[in-house]
Amino acid sequence: MSDTGPTYASLTPANPTIINGLAGVDLQTGQQLTTHQTIMNNTEHTMLNMVNAVGVAAAGVQTMSTQNLTTVMPAVTHQQVVSDVTAESMVNHTVHVDRNTLVAVLQFLKKNHFKRSEELVRQEANFFDNVEDSKQGIGGDAEVSSVLSAYKSEGDPAEYEDAYKSLQAFIDKSLDAYKHEVSLVLYPVFVHMYLELVYNGHEQVAKSFLEKLGNMQESCYQEDVHKLSLVTSRDHMTGYQIMDNFRSSQFTVRMSRDTYSHLKRYLTEYGGGPVPRIIHDRLYLDVYEGVPRSRTQILVTAGAQEGEVPKQVNKSKMYYGLLKEPELPNFHMEEEEGEEEGDKPKKKKPKKDALQKSKKNDPNAPPTNRIPLPELREIDFVEKAKAFRDALKRVTLSKDTLPSICFYTFLNATGNITAVDISDDSSLLAYCTSDSQVRVQSITPSKLRCMKSAEQLNDIDKDADDVLVRMMDDRTAEPVRTLLGHSGPVYACCFSPDRNLLLTGGEDGTIRLWSMQTWTCLVVYKGHIFAVWDVCFSPHGYYFASGGHDRTGRLWATDHHQPLRIFAGHFSDVDVVQFHPNSNYVASGSSDRSIRVWDCFNGNCMRVLTGHKDVIDALAFSPCGRFLASAGGDKRVLVWDLGHGHLIAEMASHTSTIYTIAFSRDCNILASGGMDNCVKLWDFSRVLEDNHEDDINVSNNPDIKRCNESLLLGTFPTKNTPVLATHFTRRNVLLAAGPFDG
Repeated sequence: MSDTGPTYASLTPANPTIINGLAGVDLQTGQQLTTHQTIMNNTEHTMLNMVNAVGVAAAGVQTMSTQNLTTVMPAVTHQQVVSDVTAESMVNHTVHVDRNTLVAVLQFLKKNHFKRSEELVRQEANFFDNVEDSKQGIGGDAEVSSVLSAYKSEGDPAEYEDAYKSLQAFIDKSLDAYKHEVSLVLYPVFVHMYLELVYNGHEQVAKSFLEKLGNMQESCYQEDVHKLSLVTSRDHMTGYQIMDNFRSSQFTVRMSRDTYSHLKRYLTEYGGGPVPRIIHDRLYLDVYEGVPRSRTQILVTAGAQEGEVPKQVNKSKMYYGLLKEPELPNFHMEEEEGEEEGDKPKKKKPKKDALQKSKKNDPNAPPTNRIPLPELREIDFVEKAKAFRDALKRVTLSKDTLPSICFYTFLNATGNITAVDISDDSSLLAYCTSDSQVRVQSITPSKLRCMKSAEQLNDIDKDADDVLVRMMDDRTAEPVRTLLGHSGPVYACCFSPDRNLLLTGGEDGTIRLWSMQTWTCLVVYKGHIFAVWDVCFSPHGYYFASGGHDRTGRLWATDHHQPLRIFAGHFSDVDVVQFHPNSNYVASGSSDRSIRVWDCFNGNCMRVLTGHKDVIDALAFSPCGRFLASAGGDKRVLVWDLGHGHLIAEMASHTSTIYTIAFSRDCNILASGGMDNCVKLWDFSRVLEDNHEDDINVSNNPDIKRCNESLLLGTFPTKNTPVLATHFTRRNVLLAAGPFDG
């Protein structure tokens, strides 16, 4: 099949609105354009992807025609509170931007010879003034030079080390109440001192400064310090990722009013020099009213490349509730055994009542028409009825009733298996390999069959109840299917909720959509500039998200070959993405050690969560939608309350990187697994009991519930198999998988 565009479509088109204009929470408008200017391909096709306004409205989603371009939205900085956007305000709404932003976009188009796109943007904005060469525009070379010119200094380079040691001595002598918060300025001051020395040509002094003081920084910053050591001349200060992080001037340090006054007194007494200038120009001090935090409270939120998160960033309202379940027709409920007992059928009535209770409106749920979701087909209702029957037989887990664990081990696959996924109904298992293969295996007695040919399908009675069964050819039944198409290692795979489709992403920068009926590639999605690290289907199907080495997350629809939203704001690779249970939000975890939650409706960043000290490799939303669990290279599982963006629990027992986490269907147990060759079970019901919404103090950080014997319910080691995937079945059996390292 041709790779030029999509061939799969399932929804009615909708009216177009606007794509988020490369908006990131931390980056100012100028730097935002700079970042993307360096990573976009020099093709007009890709540029249209960035500027096109692609729509979300009540009826569905469609690709926008090239005649309907809209101007780009400015980015949102830390100092701006992201406002709530309603569906009514988005429909047929045009965003007006200032002249400088429009000129910057036109200069970019002109520089890269995107003549047709430039004409369309001019027509849409009704702007026909002449613009100069892009070197003088926002995001051009002149803008970068102006940012770096702030490092110019007339001071003696020998004074930098003494000034930094003086700041250290002041912090060491401070009272314990202030010491821990004010020490947060040490790392950003160290970085900008080094960059000033490099910019002003004092390479040897800068090298000595880094060697003497680099090892004194926090362990979570050591990798960044190593990257910084590679910047040894002024020429290295443009186009380098670590420089993009610090050019934004948005390293955030949170401190109490008393700590701020204490630091201000020192800076006033110290007088001039590099320290007061750097703190004034390069740091954003987020001052709050209240008691200074302890070192323990600081450590749980510090560690991200951009520092901590200002309080106002996480104040936007988030609809974390679940959508109302659709009414299910009265499908025949199969009886198990004991039909001879007269009172047996009567026991099903309270179970139906329990289903009706779950259909009540959640006050925290988004409006049902906030984003268009696919209409349920008859087969979807049948599948939901089947899932409900399984839920009625579900075992309620607790510390006294732990789940059974079934582990799937891949033999002779050391270093070859890169990703594993299990379908929602636990019938299919897919795994990806480093030699560009994708394999799908049935983990039930049913084998994998292929659809009959077109001639044979004409002979089928389309009105038969088992028409879907008749469409499949029993002669083609096989236990394993191999899918070939990627041109490099495949790093991610994900089944659609109805298990008829499979998404894969790999090093070749493409995302492929595969049919589980014809076992062929339906669509190749091209948009990411570099490798794709993760893909994830929406719980309602149709939409999917991806993250990659180009530092962006993207929202797609199966019938669009271009992304609907581009989630820009991370400072490093987006390593993992995960959909919220209500399909309105996407969470992304990054190598910059932060988590961001994005709104699919308008592309805004709703939550920025910091606290991890290493790469984030796994995310999982709780079934109730209110909590988000994350884990990664720092060997910890962190649990966040999305209502206020607070960290509420920390679970640290693993001895190596955690690659997978999963909630039980009843939200009582949290399972985790990783490179330490074991599966651990955590008592999440205790976390829920200790974190009632009414008890959370939103003005300050709540107490963090740390791992202890009451939270860790059990550790289940494998022989020598890293755990790459965990999955709870509808009846709360835990499935896990990984390659044997023999």
